[in-house]
Amino acid sequence: MSENTVRLLMLVDDEPAQCRFVTALASRAGWRTIIARDSETAIAMLGTQDGMMLDAILMDQWVPGSECAELIAELKSRRPALPIILMTSIGSTESAVEAMRAGASDYVTKPVAPERLMEALNLATDQSKKMGELHPMVEKNSQPLEFEEIVGAAPAFRAALAVAAKAARSKAPIYIEGEGGVGKEVIADAIQITSSRSKMPFLKLNCGALSPSLLDSILFGHEKNSFTGAFERRIGLIQQADGGTLFIDEIEKLPPETQLRLVRLLTKNEIQPIGCKHSYQVDVRIISASDKALAPLLEKGEFREDLFYRLNVVNLSIPPLRERTGDIAALARHFLTRLASQPGLRSLGITDEALNLLRHYNWPGNVRQLQSVLFRAAVLCDRDALTVEEFPQIKSALQQSGMGQETSNINNDGIGVTLYESDGNMRPLEEIEADVIRLAIGHYRGRMTEVARRLGIGRSTLYRKLSELGIDNAA
Repeated sequence: MSENTVRLLMLVDDEPAQCRFVTALASRAGWRTIIARDSETAIAMLGTQDGMMLDAILMDQWVPGSECAELIAELKSRRPALPIILMTSIGSTESAVEAMRAGASDYVTKPVAPERLMEALNLATDQSKKMGELHPMVEKNSQPLEFEEIVGAAPAFRAALAVAAKAARSKAPIYIEGEGGVGKEVIADAIQITSSRSKMPFLKLNCGALSPSLLDSILFGHEKNSFTGAFERRIGLIQQADGGTLFIDEIEKLPPETQLRLVRLLTKNEIQPIGCKHSYQVDVRIISASDKALAPLLEKGEFREDLFYRLNVVNLSIPPLRERTGDIAALARHFLTRLASQPGLRSLGITDEALNLLRHYNWPGNVRQLQSVLFRAAVLCDRDALTVEEFPQIKSALQQSGMGQETSNINNDGIGVTLYESDGNMRPLEEIEADVIRLAIGHYRGRMTEVARRLGIGRSTLYRKLSELGIDNAA
């Protein structure tokens, strides 16, 4: 979709102030908004000329005339492909789960942050990123992770974490490079927690979620009447983060004039808000990130070389998920554990066949997409464990790429032990134990002393179990 294309949003809300706010915010990002004050009007508008051209619906949790889940289900029954985003109050997680089961694509909490709303609208309408997943609620409600809590055993990933943990204790700017969804923000959170600034402000800005014309004002602030539309003074994020840390994602999208201002900050530790006659001294640590390599942009003159070298004092390169498929099983179980703590969701297992399916997918959206896919599966699952049937879009994508047959026969992570029956129920403990012993005998090539030692049992106990379970020594 062209950046200049005007997209159409239906806002279902009866609060005038919120309607004005959302309409103005969406307008800056190239959206035209039509407003429905109640559920009946929203349904009727689908049949109008504007209604037929809608790109997305944004609706408040408290819609006059209907329960929000009922209205979502009705709208989806009439327009199945139309994304619906719910605005909900903080702490209304259970309502959000019900709305997503009814067909909502995402939700944002009130008061709505401008960048979060634009991110939700862009994600919902970006066809290239759709794989049937729902935006993960656990991503929004969970606490940041410390380094030792971050899941991943791939050597390149662990090496990047080691550098990040060491750099966290310094004051140096850190630049994180990696594809969208690899976990750059998760690592930035861990850096902040470990740093000496952990008790100070930690603010975040996603440059890709906002119009370039707004970034200067948001970062550096402005004085009243300093430009058209500056109705009041605004303190920028950099000044708000004084003494703490500012995380700037998609930094390659900063316009040239903002890049120059950032050079001044990193060189002299001072900023000058738009329209202000004097400067302010600030102490802010900058953690920046980009989805793409900045070197080609330097060659084209699209990114300032002096800014790049000031940001890139410590460089972290995060590998994509397709290069660390051995981490998928651990990540899946980690996400399912976190999801189980959310109201409206429950503890779920995942079968080895399902994990095998996930390992063979290419994951263009990386860890964030895996989390989203698991969230969607957990919301809609009525079994005790996720099976292959809970991932129809992944299964279909693999079949179209010719990988469908391979995934049923190949296990490239060496799990080796099936924990679930094909119907999602757990296998008997005796059968699992027998498989573990067989796997150990094969792994240690029949060296029974080593097998017993690694399993934490005596040789006599091992041989007794072999007899009880009917296992041959050459298993």
